[in-house]
Amino acid sequence: MAFLDKKSCTYYDQNIKKNNMRGTMIETRVALTEDDPFLFEVYASTRREEMEQWGWDEAQQVPFLRMQFDLQTRSYQMHYPGLDRRIILYENTPVGRILVARLNNEWVLVDISLLPAYRGRGIGTRLIAELQQEAAGSDMPVRLSVSHTNPRAQQLYTKLGFIAVASNEMQTSMVYGGSSLPPQSG
Repeated sequence: MAFLDKKSCTYYDQNIKKNNMRGTMIETRVALTEDDPFLFEVYASTRREEMEQWGWDEAQQVPFLRMQFDLQTRSYQMHYPGLDRRIILYENTPVGRILVARLNNEWVLVDISLLPAYRGRGIGTRLIAELQQEAAGSDMPVRLSVSHTNPRAQQLYTKLGFIAVASNEMQTSMVYGGSSLPPQSG
């Protein structure tokens, strides 16, 4: 997959970049308005465990999650104009989303989420590694934030070479590549 800047997004409207991973096809395509129900499903799946702990039934969860999803979407649009919103396809089936902001001084992996049945298959690893390669080719660091409640993602990012550069009570900011990294001892 080659992520392109916002000027080149029309390429993706007509073409899908394909990747073979161990004989399995992984693709991405531009997210369209008609993908919103699927995108909500992906978002809701990332909050399922949290919602179960609250003891809310589905009638309480859905409106709350819809409000949270809508707020998140608006926040991302406000903070990252030109955000590259893509649907992740696994063997032609929509399985997740990846959101990337290409800023002047860094690229931000705003979000990568997969439906539960597709987690742990290497899909996210492959897409992130390709994003890292592309960013390195543009001499750009890749930054992301990861919630402290998601240790599995933290482990993946560390394995992929991201380094924690800041932390607060909710999340850790991590960066890969570029001159913004602290010197490594070694």
